[in-house]
Amino acid sequence: MAAICTLPVALRASVRAPVKARGMSVKAAAGPQHWLPGSEPPAYLDGTMAGDYGFDPLRLGQNAETLPYLQEAELMNGRWAMHATAGILFTDAVGLPKFWEAGDAALGDWDLKTLVAIQVVVMGFLEAARIRGFYATGESGVVGNFPFDPSGQDSPAMKVKEIKNGRLAMMSFLGMVSQYAVTGTSPLEGLKAHMANPTQVNIFTSSVGNEFVAAIIFCSIAPCYFVLQEQISDGSDDEFRPIPW
Repeated sequence: MAAICTLPVALRASVRAPVKARGMSVKAAAGPQHWLPGSEPPAYLDGTMAGDYGFDPLRLGQNAETLPYLQEAELMNGRWAMHATAGILFTDAVGLPKFWEAGDAALGDWDLKTLVAIQVVVMGFLEAARIRGFYATGESGVVGNFPFDPSGQDSPAMKVKEIKNGRLAMMSFLGMVSQYAVTGTSPLEGLKAHMANPTQVNIFTSSVGNEFVAAIIFCSIAPCYFVLQEQISDGSDDEFRPIPW
């Protein structure tokens, strides 16, 4: 009976035992939080920041003093993008002026110079207060509230969800603007045209189809390049740098 009970334990131990490759060096893959399994994330991206998956191929975050500010800048741009994408889709769905016409429609009888002057003063005050509060507390907020969390939703899990949705919104906004630049249509107009004829109305058949194919090829090859460079590195550099800076 004792032998039967210990059999599963022995099996599990044998499964967990490391298997050594013969005639080649195998590099351990990074943890599950890394964007590219098989390569090592930069040392300064240790997983402590919300949404940190070790993705920084250009090494923009090497400076420890500016890294928190870059994280805050990404978060703020993500929040603006979430508002923008929601507003673009809402106005498109209910028949209000398209997003490229909304500014002129909202201006109405306002003098543009007066509106710009007011915006510079108001936004300058709010941004100056936000930056001062961020440097003092390390948190995002508005005027004197750092962090700004009136509904009590602040938590590590919510911070990760917010940055993920912000990144998705930034990509969505870029896609909406690019679609208008290429086709002159709004997001829902483009979607309707694609659904009516998917094979003939898509990004590959547009005027930038070849450029998009080239971008896909580059994005597919780049991760392989990063992993290959790490595998063939002789270890002379402390950290692999795909770009000299």
